Amino acid sequence: MMALMVGVMASIMSSTVVNVAIPDMSHYFGLNQERAQWVSSGFMVAMTISMLTTPWLLARFGYRRTYVGTMVLLMAGGILGGVAMQYPLVLGARVAEGFAAGVVQPIPAIIMLRAFEPHEQGRASGMFGMGVVLAPALGPSIGGLLVDGFGWRSIFFMVVPFCLASIWLAYRYVPTTAPGGGIAASGGTRLDWRGLVLGSVGTLCLLNGLLEIRGGDPRLAGGLLLGALAALAAMIAWLRRARRSGREALINLDLFGYRTYTMGTLVAFIYGIALFGSTYLLPVYMQTGLQLPASHVGTILLPSGIVLAITIGLAGRLTTRLPTRVLVGVGLLLLALSFALMPTVHLETGLWVLVAWAILGRIGLGFILPSLNLGAMRPLAKALIPQGASAINFLRMLGGAAGVSLCAIVLEWRLAAHGDALTRPGTSPARLAAFNETFLLLAAICALALVAAWQLRDPPGTVPTEE
Repeated sequence: MMALMVGVMASIMSSTVVNVAIPDMSHYFGLNQERAQWVSSGFMVAMTISMLTTPWLLARFGYRRTYVGTMVLLMAGGILGGVAMQYPLVLGARVAEGFAAGVVQPIPAIIMLRAFEPHEQGRASGMFGMGVVLAPALGPSIGGLLVDGFGWRSIFFMVVPFCLASIWLAYRYVPTTAPGGGIAASGGTRLDWRGLVLGSVGTLCLLNGLLEIRGGDPRLAGGLLLGALAALAAMIAWLRRARRSGREALINLDLFGYRTYTMGTLVAFIYGIALFGSTYLLPVYMQTGLQLPASHVGTILLPSGIVLAITIGLAGRLTTRLPTRVLVGVGLLLLALSFALMPTVHLETGLWVLVAWAILGRIGLGFILPSLNLGAMRPLAKALIPQGASAINFLRMLGGAAGVSLCAIVLEWRLAAHGDALTRPGTSPARLAAFNETFLLLAAICALALVAAWQLRDPPGTVPTEE
């Protein structure tokens, strides 16, 4: 788990730290904001889609070769991005990094469920989570220092030492096949290319359709969203056909025969919308709504990041003492409450109030993160665990990518309704009202996830009953 933690931290850092370098990169290549943003968007799309390939890669090549291969690809993407003289090469490097990050992220949950006994899984998840959440907390701060001292290219090289360390650790500690005695198929398993293409087309149509709604052609946006629905319908039809004929499928529909897992994926999708949507909304709110300098944003969010790491460690130990639905339900309730309390912040409010509401939300996240994946996948048969981890992570990331666009769309809509725009200098009560309404939307989304979370039932004997 420690070996995997280093690699996952590298993949998470590569996803968040590049945002610090976008202004300098845009100036260097002469890019407008939309083209520059594809450095982040291309990474997210590649990461979301590649998660679906993890089970096949593990079965075909084994755990060690798959993990080492993703670290080599991540490192190659970092080096290429750092030396590239043309923007298309930088974008290609980011896509390569995104593919590697997507493949590696479901692996820890698979190993937790296969290598640890049920009473050890919560502690393993808590320890792993404490390390991983430090990456997005520290990444932007380190990245800012690197950009100021060595320029935007240094951001890409930041992952290299982590990748080298993870490769060395992998050859010492990651099993060649699988924990628990699994065997790599060595050629007997085929990748479901048809399912992967349909899933990729649907994801690209959905995300680009949402981007077009924000400021593009409404007819093109409608066509892309209809294309996403068509790809989803075609993918479901193909997966059903593959299931009837006994073919290898990208997603085994038997997963959704487990009610707890189905509810867990629904919670993960809705939770992804709220989590990633708020990650986008909070910095924008602080800078354009409350008129705080950019340096204050990191300072305000740092205490909540530290609290999150501590909470994850404590909540991990509670996963064997309290039912999953209680832990996830409490976490969603606190997250919803933190969003619902944001309208109490005004221009004259002390910053400590904003810090307190951010900490409240991060405590909620700390309860959700170690328990949701474990609780959803515990009922699965061992053979279904790799696909289960891949699918639930894919849906969480898909929800997250959609959540960012959803928050941006709703914010622009409410700003227009109140007669304001972010392009105007200064702030106003109308602008704060638009932000507050968007936060209330996130609170409602968390409340919706709470309904599904209450359906998460643990297998008998894994945790104490609520009675």
